[in-house]
Amino acid sequence: MSSVLKWISLSAVALLAAVSVSAVKDKEPKYSSNVQVVQTSANIEIPAPMKNCSEEILVRRGYITSYNSDNKIPNWVAWHLTFNHCFGPYKRFGIKFQEDADVPEGKRAVNWDYYNSGFDRGHMCPAGDNKWDADALMQSFLFTNICPQQGNLNRGDWAESEKACRKWAKEFRDIYIVCGPILYHQKHKTIGSNRVVVPEAFFKVVLCMRGTPKAIGFIFKNTRCNHPLSSYVNSVDEVERITGIDFFPQLPDSIENKVEAERNLNDWPY
Repeated sequence: MSSVLKWISLSAVALLAAVSVSAVKDKEPKYSSNVQVVQTSANIEIPAPMKNCSEEILVRRGYITSYNSDNKIPNWVAWHLTFNHCFGPYKRFGIKFQEDADVPEGKRAVNWDYYNSGFDRGHMCPAGDNKWDADALMQSFLFTNICPQQGNLNRGDWAESEKACRKWAKEFRDIYIVCGPILYHQKHKTIGSNRVVVPEAFFKVVLCMRGTPKAIGFIFKNTRCNHPLSSYVNSVDEVERITGIDFFPQLPDSIENKVEAERNLNDWPY
């Protein structure tokens, strides 16, 4: 499968990502004739460049990923989820997880790394957010969008958070999402011959710019779990402290400082 781009420098991220988003909007199917989806700011979901770790930015049809070739997993995956992207005719049935040809051999995960590992191939940007376009759905199965995830979490509470995000995109008409692994300062478990790093936890941050801007964060331990979404709530500030990632840097400071300090799930009906 041909990718949207090959390796790109961080200095070109904003320009290239803006082109990618423009292409998506041009081809975006309209499943609701009475809802107008407005782009608030081009690529507002993209975090600031990472510090002190491997990072390669790959722009896909439905998301952007910061890939870490040392760990063989993404640092983060970001996307703009609109009302229209919550619907679509394309199904994941028959689609297989795939190596990312834009990443050199030896620096990428492969299917065999996950066999008998005890971990699921956990989507960061979920297939359910990409059924609006055949290429977007297929690219969501690239290993640069995947992390080793405990199966109970992947199919349970993490999946519930994905459903919540789609509900919010329908409710608010569009949201911005960034999620990815959390690696604590310790020796990490790895799987497979490529030594794919197993995260100790996962984060998700969500921003809505409709009406009064608001944001919320979540942290999930990579373990068996069965808890309500409220038990994972954190402020974006707290997620930034734990991950070292600067989220939503394009926001004016007056907005960023306010929304990133919030942690009110009541503003996010589910």
